[in-house]
Amino acid sequence: MNALTIVIPTYNEAENLPKLVSALFPLPITDLHILIVDDNSPDGTGEVAETLARQHPGKMHILHRSGKLGLGTAYIQGFQMALANGAQAIGQMDADFSHPVEKIPELYAALQTCDVALGSRYIPGGELDKRWPLWRKALSAFGNWYARTILHLSVRDVTGGFRIWRRETLSAMPLERVRSNGYAFQVEITYLASKLGFEFQEIPFYFADRKWGQSKMSFAIQREAAIRVWQLRRQYRDLKALR
Repeated sequence: MNALTIVIPTYNEAENLPKLVSALFPLPITDLHILIVDDNSPDGTGEVAETLARQHPGKMHILHRSGKLGLGTAYIQGFQMALANGAQAIGQMDADFSHPVEKIPELYAALQTCDVALGSRYIPGGELDKRWPLWRKALSAFGNWYARTILHLSVRDVTGGFRIWRRETLSAMPLERVRSNGYAFQVEITYLASKLGFEFQEIPFYFADRKWGQSKMSFAIQREAAIRVWQLRRQYRDLKALR
């Protein structure tokens, strides 16, 4: 059994990964594990991860996949592997330092009173990168409002990927039904948890743009998210709250 496993999907993050691992392991969390899900990164991220795992025996685990198979399946496989390995809580975050490592203990502590702790950019105290132009902030805010409104979600930040789940929560969710494979995955899994009646707590954080590497966001990913929101209402219309 381990207390917390943080699942981190990677694709071409060889430059970021050593810095991130060096920041994560000193956190004041007993029995912290890291699970890297790498999509056969051409920049050698998988090999970098294996080197780091040898430096942290028993604490760092690597799931190598055959190619760029998508964010959604990376997280689902990562969640399933973490659960199989006995994780009592499962975190998710990006590898590019857009999610502040120092907020993880606060998210983890919040699980004492909720089922899912979410880092939120859209509650008081949360903020997007100050360097972003106004149009980019507006597009991000609109995408989040769009998904919340159509799916009738009370969560303020449904598109973010900085979260920690209780083991019991993920174990009770039909993860095999999740179909979104881009950033719409974040919306889908939030909606799924909401439909099942799980309780969320949002923790404000400052979302910083990546310092190293290139963004994975594209128009195709944004288009998928816009379409999937409507499909989700029909896909999960049969679900009832578990409590």
